[in-house]
This record gives sequence, C-alpha cells and structure tokens, in this order.
Amino acid sequence: MPRMLTLKLLLMMLVVVLASGCTVDRRNAGEGAEQTEPPPGIPLRAVTYNIRHARGMDGAVDLARTADVLRSLDPDLVALQEVDDRAARTGGVDQAAELGQQLGMHAAFGSFMEYQGGRYGMAILSRYSFVDVHVLPLPDGHEPRIALVAHVRLPNDEVMTGVNIHFDWVEDDAFRFAQAQAVVEYLRSLQNPFMLLGDFNDQPGSRTHRLLSELAQEAMKPEGERFTYPSTAPTTDIDSIFTSPRSRWFHSQIRVHDESIASDHRPVSARLILHPVKDGDAPLSHSRPTTE
Repeated sequence: MPRMLTLKLLLMMLVVVLASGCTVDRRNAGEGAEQTEPPPGIPLRAVTYNIRHARGMDGAVDLARTADVLRSLDPDLVALQEVDDRAARTGGVDQAAELGQQLGMHAAFGSFMEYQGGRYGMAILSRYSFVDVHVLPLPDGHEPRIALVAHVRLPNDEVMTGVNIHFDWVEDDAFRFAQAQAVVEYLRSLQNPFMLLGDFNDQPGSRTHRLLSELAQEAMKPEGERFTYPSTAPTTDIDSIFTSPRSRWFHSQIRVHDESIASDHRPVSARLILHPVKDGDAPLSHSRPTTE
C-alpha cells in the first residue's frame, strides 16, 4: 500500500477515536450538560407545606404572604398542614378557600377539630378539578388526626389521588406509627396512582418512614439540603412527598425552598411525571417489587 494512503488512513482512524471520546453520555450528564428530553407523561409539580395557619416567624398572620410563597412555586397540587377555617386567631378567614381564590386553584379542607369558633385542619389545592374529596379518620394522638384524600382528574382523563397527612408530633412514635398504618391500609386499596404528601413528624430511618417506603417511593431531596424544620435553621427532615406505583412515576428537581419567614416549616416541591399505562403493563400494585 502506498505510504501516502497509509498516512491518510491513520489520520482518519485518529479523528474517529477522538470524536468518540468527546461524546457525552447524556443519560449520566452532570450539571450544566445538555439533558435528554423528559419521559412521556403528565407533568405535575407537587408541593407540601406546613403553613402554621399563616403565622410567620415574625409573629404576623399574613395569608397573602403564604399565597406569594406558593405562587412562586407554580404548583399543580399542594398539600397544606395547620390550616384554619374561620377561627378567631386568623380573623375568621376560610384559609383554604382564600388561598385557592388567590392562586386560581380548586380548594378542599379537612377538619381535625373545632377551634376558636371555627375549625383547624389541613387543605389540598389543585390546578385540576376534584372528582371526589373525603376525610379518612386516623387514630387519635395528642390531637385528633385525619388524612385528607382528593381524587383529581388529570388532562388525559386519568384520575390521580392526592393524600395529605400530618402525623402526631411527640417523641414517642406510638400514635404516629398507628396513624401511618391506617394510611397504608387505605392506600393499598386504591386502584389508581397516588401522591402521599405532608408533615410526617418522623425522619428517614424511623419505623414510620420505613413502613411508608415499603409502599411508595419517596421523592429524594438533595442530601445536603433535605432539612425542613425549623425554617430559620432547619435540622430535621420531616416534610416529604411519596408516589406509587413506582413504575408510573418519574421524579426530578426535588427541593427544600429557602423560605425562613412565612412559616416555621420550609416548603418542599418536586417535579413529577406520571407515565401513561402501556399495553402489557402488569395490574397496578402499590408495593415494593420483590426484586429490589
């Protein structure tokens, strides 16, 4: 073979090798690299936030400030804990309805108990319409407790369930674990995908957290930024978002937001995608796969 042709072949081979070495595997690309297209499905931004009846760390009750925090997160579904409905301490305002109006979202309230001439409990706000909303009674703890359940119709006409919880808060976890067991029993009966959001008052590694992790997958916060309480200098990770079934949900951009004034908790958000059901998919099951 002529010498000039040999040199040309060697140069061509070198170019190919260098080009292949510079190719970015976008499936594992780090920050700043171009990302692949998100998987197909319905995108949903979920938020959980214990608002402490809109009483901030400055002592002021300011529901408009709470609305501003939520508006900045651009949510599709919000689980709110410690919400007042026409209680004297918060000016007789129906806080869930008012927040829904300010944010242009559907609003539902669930009561723990009567309080100061009104009620005290939790709320769910949704960009999409409710098919049904109901209260799931839970075992009482140091205060009465419920789970608030909202079945939501998504743009593809599928129904997704959002479940908002606020478990017992004292160090002894007996009441908290009993409440979690009641929630798990209900969730196992669902025939549609769900989100479980709220103030769990328990951290990763606890038996309550382990029980829920057997049923559903947590949207994992960044390790160095996972603490949610107290908002001024958080040291505990007690506010979380779970989804099930695992095969249907994609999690990304999970964040604890740096909001230290509006409440004693920081809000948590996650960008989620609910995959469509495909032909040949196994029947829905809310449990951990045995192969994991």
